[in-house]
Amino acid sequence: MFDPVPAARPATGLAVRCTRVLLSPWSRFSLLVVVLLAAAVAMLLLEPQRLLATGWPARLDGGVVAVLLFGVAYGVCTVAFVPRPLLNLAAGALFGTQAGLAAALAGTVLGAGISFGLGRVLGQDALRTLLRGRWLKAADGQLSRHGFRSMLALRLFPGVPFAAANYCAAVSRMGCPPFLAATGLGSIPNTAAYVVAGSEATSPTSPAFLAAMGFIVLTGIGAAFVAWRKRHRLASE
Repeated sequence: MFDPVPAARPATGLAVRCTRVLLSPWSRFSLLVVVLLAAAVAMLLLEPQRLLATGWPARLDGGVVAVLLFGVAYGVCTVAFVPRPLLNLAAGALFGTQAGLAAALAGTVLGAGISFGLGRVLGQDALRTLLRGRWLKAADGQLSRHGFRSMLALRLFPGVPFAAANYCAAVSRMGCPPFLAATGLGSIPNTAAYVVAGSEATSPTSPAFLAAMGFIVLTGIGAAFVAWRKRHRLASE
């Protein structure tokens, strides 16, 4: 006797189409771009690295709670593109060598994990369709097949930006556990050097400070040389 309401099916179809559009690879990638731009703008406006280095609350000086809070703040700041060397120096200046190194490494792994998760969930499906060049495919294959070894090498040499390595790994088929393990192990030498430099900054002539700065300079030169060799080799092929 009563006819069904015909508007129900179009409404459902519209909802399904809207959901598909919002969850499409390029919509998620657009969201990733917005999140990263917002993080970068927040870093420029708020300057969180200044808070970490000079504005740490006095009641949190020292102690396990302070180290844990610093590690969390460190991780969030790396996602917002705050340079890790500044954060490492701040860790050493605030907590000394041992506690500062623990906080910096924890923050490094945390920040890498957050970036990897964002890139994997929001960007992988869209960006993998762009891996058509020979060198892009080679890099993707290297990370996908030899993820731990490749990421360990990238972390040991400071020439590759931290965020770039995170998102390259996220777009590849590399697993999260080997990525985090390689990040934690490979980041130890360079992070330790900056933390020691920060903890010994008040004694710039001390052997520890000079050794740390020497290591930083040598690894920087080595990374630049390796990058120059690879660029020259690619140009000649």
